[in-house]
Amino acid sequence: MNAYTITLLLHSWTRWLVVIFGLIALFRAFGGWQGRRPWAGADNGMGAAFVGSMHLQLLLGLILYFGLSPYGVKAMENGMGAAMKDPVARFWGVEHMTMMILAVVAAQIGRSISKRTLEPVLKHKKAFIWFLIALVLVLLMIPWGIWNPARPLFRV
Repeated sequence: MNAYTITLLLHSWTRWLVVIFGLIALFRAFGGWQGRRPWAGADNGMGAAFVGSMHLQLLLGLILYFGLSPYGVKAMENGMGAAMKDPVARFWGVEHMTMMILAVVAAQIGRSISKRTLEPVLKHKKAFIWFLIALVLVLLMIPWGIWNPARPLFRV
């Protein structure tokens, strides 16, 4: 296996960590908000796991795009104009990357704001809103093959 295959494998499997940690963080935030419960260490931990997995995923994606992936290399060689005319190149070179960066930013905002907020129910509410935005963006841009190019759900 070469560096591209290994990094792609890691990027593919890490998305499931993002989804799992995101769902757990989202459900904890919603339960805390609606149940009016105090902010717990597990709430902080799940928020950190979600954001950390998002950062890892972003790093792997940037390594792929700017160094190893034939899609990234092709987009840089042929220019953005050519990539915009090809739906697959546009998805990988523009849409996927842009929306995933926005998802990471949303998750980080949610974590940062919730950590600074003093009132526990408001902490949960803010975390829920921002984590929801991040998770929706992630789920929209995972290559399921529905509205974007299909990729294996579990690479081996």
